[in-house]
Amino acid sequence: MHGRPRKAPKPEDAAASAAKVEKLRSLQSQFLSNHHNKIYTREALEVNAKLLEINPEYYTAWNFRKLAVEHRMSQPDSDPDSVKSILNEELKVVESALKQNFKSYGAWHHRKWVLSKGHSSIDNELRLLDRYQKVDPRNFHAWNYRRCVLLSNLLKRKVQRFFPKEVVLNEEYNLVHQALFTDPDDQSGWFYHLWLLDQTVKADVPLLVSSWPAHDDLILLGDRNLDDCALSPFTTFHFYSGTFPLIVCFDQAVEGVNSSTISVETVLNTEKELTWKPLSINDSKTSQVWVTHLNYPDAKLQSSEAYPVEVRVGHSKGIISSSGFLLNHTSRFVFKVLLQPIEKDPAGHGGEMISWGDGNFLLYETPSQKSNPMISLDQMNIMDEHEQKSSQWRAETIANEIALFQELLSEINCKIGKLTLARLLMARDILLSPCANKTVHSEEVIKLYDDLTNSDPPHSQYYKDERSLVLLQQITSSRESLLRYCFRHRDGTSSLIDNSFCLRLNNLSLSRMGSIEKLLWVQMLDLSHNELQSIEGLEAMQLLSCLNLSNNRLSSFTALGPLRLLKSLLVLDISFNEIGSHSIDTTRYLCPSPLSHSEEIVQSYDETVTGGVSLTDYWEAFLIFRGLNLSQLDIHGNAVADEKLNSFLVKIVPTLKWLDGGKLH
Repeated sequence: MHGRPRKAPKPEDAAASAAKVEKLRSLQSQFLSNHHNKIYTREALEVNAKLLEINPEYYTAWNFRKLAVEHRMSQPDSDPDSVKSILNEELKVVESALKQNFKSYGAWHHRKWVLSKGHSSIDNELRLLDRYQKVDPRNFHAWNYRRCVLLSNLLKRKVQRFFPKEVVLNEEYNLVHQALFTDPDDQSGWFYHLWLLDQTVKADVPLLVSSWPAHDDLILLGDRNLDDCALSPFTTFHFYSGTFPLIVCFDQAVEGVNSSTISVETVLNTEKELTWKPLSINDSKTSQVWVTHLNYPDAKLQSSEAYPVEVRVGHSKGIISSSGFLLNHTSRFVFKVLLQPIEKDPAGHGGEMISWGDGNFLLYETPSQKSNPMISLDQMNIMDEHEQKSSQWRAETIANEIALFQELLSEINCKIGKLTLARLLMARDILLSPCANKTVHSEEVIKLYDDLTNSDPPHSQYYKDERSLVLLQQITSSRESLLRYCFRHRDGTSSLIDNSFCLRLNNLSLSRMGSIEKLLWVQMLDLSHNELQSIEGLEAMQLLSCLNLSNNRLSSFTALGPLRLLKSLLVLDISFNEIGSHSIDTTRYLCPSPLSHSEEIVQSYDETVTGGVSLTDYWEAFLIFRGLNLSQLDIHGNAVADEKLNSFLVKIVPTLKWLDGGKLH
């Protein structure tokens, strides 16, 4: 105890301690000699096991055992029985170490490594977990081990006694409740509960959730001068290249999207085989959103006729999620295309610049419109009997969890409990949204995140990000709520505007983008005066031609990475951000896939194009802007902006007509 004088150790205690130290030194000396000389004999492993029994946190000793196991398993006389014996021996060593310290990082990691070799006994692992979780329900090592190595694999493989998933997860909920209510301030069980919630809400098989064009839409292609009052922001598209995009969006990242797995029947397409591209900023073959382009011989088609396009997703098997589940339902949607003559300059240059001031926008109001882009395409999937029961179980489970945590929070003030309740309420809305087309609990959830932001400043950015996702789900939950943010630009005659309809999501304190699957139709987007540090997700909005990102918190050109995939972008405002204000590009760590360091491209670029400016000074800007055909760009108000950068941008973006409000000559 503090403040009390230490008692002198008894002679016999001092002798025992000295003997223990001497034994440890001897074992360490023998072990290090074996390790240095790569001696993996049985005697060497016994020395190692004795050392770990005394000191389970000796990471070098655990690494030695891994090397020894690999060596012994690679021997010519190795057979299945000997491999089983070797791995069983490792499990025993781990259990011996855990008796000394059942929260040993090294021991738990080594046990995961042994099980990764394909050798495990389900019953034995469960008995081990039950033993240590009874000793201390807060043992986060055991909770993590239960989630990562045992249940996730068993559920996926549908192992006997671990199927159906609903029964297993119910048992796990009951188990984790005991830990949560024993000590609500401990985070171990809360993280496991979050994983259970994810397993409950997330469907195993991927689903098609949205597309552009949407089901039953009539898309107007061409000039807008026919009947302005009849146009819709959701269904009007102007093209000049003879092609228009077809976009499909799934509820999770998938691969295997091609002309075989998705069939497109239409007279518009002149290509026998369509090429589908994943909209991923890290050049991955897996993506949640995919795009292809349809073209047509305009000379052969009548401008007054609407041409149908039929799309079947899952036409043949092959679309698979990143977690290994096949899309097993066929989704079919049909839209019509009405062609109109083109009267404006197809180059999209010249005219007046676009102004984003409030006085340039009028609220869009058309109560008679019937088109509803909020219809979720997964409603067209045919659910089998098991899926229907599973859906009902999900709803009941979430409802029970909400009631449980509302009762808990009525008795105690628990930050992580509020966070869990917010997640549960949003999960409830997600399950109801395909039918209800609204977010019932969004206001309550937003209030919870506001309370958490104020009471827990160190994690405020996370709460703001989650709040942003909830707000965007609320805005996009129905056609009526979306129309409150739809405006028409007064300058409908500008040749820089492909569509005079603008979705204005400005001044909403957004720190993160979300609900992109509901925004595939947007061509003009105002995200100004928010708190965005990244624009991840915008790469899916392939129709974007005008984008306002001014007065946000974008800290570098790296944060603009998604712009590289927006080939239709003509107008971009990134003024008054924080580009160049930070000596370290923190966006490189905030974004999941920053720009690659392609300095060899920069160095090989013709200096005459850049006016002698060193590309190494602006290589990130070069990689962002060199593939864009911008007509208007605003970049002033950033620390990096100066005459030198402007001169550089004019050289690498030859299509520019307006820069920082001034017309270029």
